Amino acid sequence: MLLIALSSLALFSCVCGENPAVQLALTDKGLQAVRHFAAGVIQEKLEQVELPKVEGRIMGIHYTLSGMKITQYDFPEPEVHFSPFVSGLVLSLSGLNVALTGDWATHLGAIWVFQWLVNIFQDHIRSRIQKEICPCVEDAIQSLEQHLQAINVSVEVNPVMSLELPLSAPPDVHDDSINFGLKGEFYSLESHTDPPFVAPPFSLPIQTEYMLSMGVSEYSANSASFAYYISGHLQALVNDSMIPSFSPIRLNTRSMGRFIPQLQQKFPDLLMVLQVYARQTPLFSFEPGFVKLDLLSAIKAFVVQSNSTLTPVFKLHADSALSGKMWLDGKKVLSTLKMDNFSLSLASSEIGPFKTAALEGLAKMGVSKALDMINKKLAQGFDLPHTTNAQLVNSVLSLEKGFMAFFSDAKFHSTL
Repeated sequence: MLLIALSSLALFSCVCGENPAVQLALTDKGLQAVRHFAAGVIQEKLEQVELPKVEGRIMGIHYTLSGMKITQYDFPEPEVHFSPFVSGLVLSLSGLNVALTGDWATHLGAIWVFQWLVNIFQDHIRSRIQKEICPCVEDAIQSLEQHLQAINVSVEVNPVMSLELPLSAPPDVHDDSINFGLKGEFYSLESHTDPPFVAPPFSLPIQTEYMLSMGVSEYSANSASFAYYISGHLQALVNDSMIPSFSPIRLNTRSMGRFIPQLQQKFPDLLMVLQVYARQTPLFSFEPGFVKLDLLSAIKAFVVQSNSTLTPVFKLHADSALSGKMWLDGKKVLSTLKMDNFSLSLASSEIGPFKTAALEGLAKMGVSKALDMINKKLAQGFDLPHTTNAQLVNSVLSLEKGFMAFFSDAKFHSTL
């Protein structure tokens, strides 16, 4: 029997002392599916193995075995189980039968001259060959560790940010599962600045009837929001050409003068530009059954002079409270958003004070139409992640206090 403890589960880069924003648990049900992958890696390794020359001495006669190749093997699936004692996995393999071909030579002649030696000392010769084969199998199993070590703990999500996934602490190993606590923090590629808030602790309920359990903290979503915020991507310039042609309200001083009379008086018949930006990092909060988003934004208005100079005229604060739901429908993640609250207030003005009630009603209509467009997109859903060798099946998603929980099985198409 070949017995190897895989301590590679603790080989990832560790960022100790931080609460994980992502927790990933593999259950025994999932582990037994993963052993198919392990078997595939070892089998692939055996197919490529080149056995070195074996030399020895029998009854004073020196012999050499060379050019050995594996022509056939009976490869049983390995036994794998969690081991709190080694903080990882224990993998055992027994009953591996291998058929070899090769050349036998001595200083006296070839194997048909000394066939009787082979019959008498075959156990001795077999043991010498095993000493060469078993290390090859061990190397194949240890390559699983190298595979885990090669997993990238920093993933570039898009041109704006990356996702950091080092362990926040060594894996928590039990008899029926192993739990990885991952940093799960998004960073801006420009500054790599930590957000001004910390990841709160959360407890992921591990469902042993599924292969995989995963929890994603609201901190992970908020770190992504912060990465967008500090990189300056939560802002936009809006001009009249971006307003739908059917809209009766245009982005010019004549149209906006209906709500702000002094605007048309001071700047008659001029186009306007709005700079819309987040005043603070938009923050998500996960609650049982739904997600909340608080968005504090500002709208800075400019008049476009005849020489294209932008003249500031006023600034508004727009505060929004949104909520949404997420659920699974087959292989897709579906969601919906609605507006819970919206308020508009005058922050500053270069043209004197004015009331914002009418503008607030107009803005609510605009936000409502924007949400309608967003919900149509969300209704199309997003596919669950999959690879060429596996896909998630029987998946369940739920929103809990402070985190999103995901449980799933996996269907493997083939081994690697």
